[in-house]
Amino acid sequence: MGEIPPRRVVGRILVLLAAAVMELAAVGCSGSAPDRAPGVAIVDVVIDGDTIDVRIAGGVERVRLLGIDTPEIAHPDSPGECFGDEARRLTETLLPPGSTVRLERDIVGRDDYGRILAYVQVPGAGPGAGDDVFVNAHLVAEGYATPLFIGPNIARRPAIVDAARRAQRARLGLWSACAN
Repeated sequence: MGEIPPRRVVGRILVLLAAAVMELAAVGCSGSAPDRAPGVAIVDVVIDGDTIDVRIAGGVERVRLLGIDTPEIAHPDSPGECFGDEARRLTETLLPPGSTVRLERDIVGRDDYGRILAYVQVPGAGPGAGDDVFVNAHLVAEGYATPLFIGPNIARRPAIVDAARRAQRARLGLWSACAN
């Protein structure tokens, strides 16, 4: 092959730059790719079954657990959904305040509310030496959450869907307590 004409090189660079700008706008970050990088955080408080606040990078951030949906908890203006309070309690058990977690991002790093979107791991808390607990899948496997995927964030879909199939077959948690 011959040399690529300079005009084509400039065109390709412009296309790549445009794609990078569009991706940064799509993830809702403040202009830096590290917003999507995994990170270590400290749990501050559990909001509900699928939302936590963490201390990270010198501040507190709200995190929405990716790939799952837990029933809503009771609020002053609504009674909540079946198994919502139970889901919150299990999340509090898995992620007590002060515990260290690893946040793993997917394609889109934040939602429309500015929350970090992440798969959450508790390092070294699994059954084997050095095993991590994948909190999102654990909540589903125990019947406290159902799968919820909003593309393009689908990296952990197989593990979460498999956990849901097992929980539903075994009629665990909300699969037996709530009328579907």
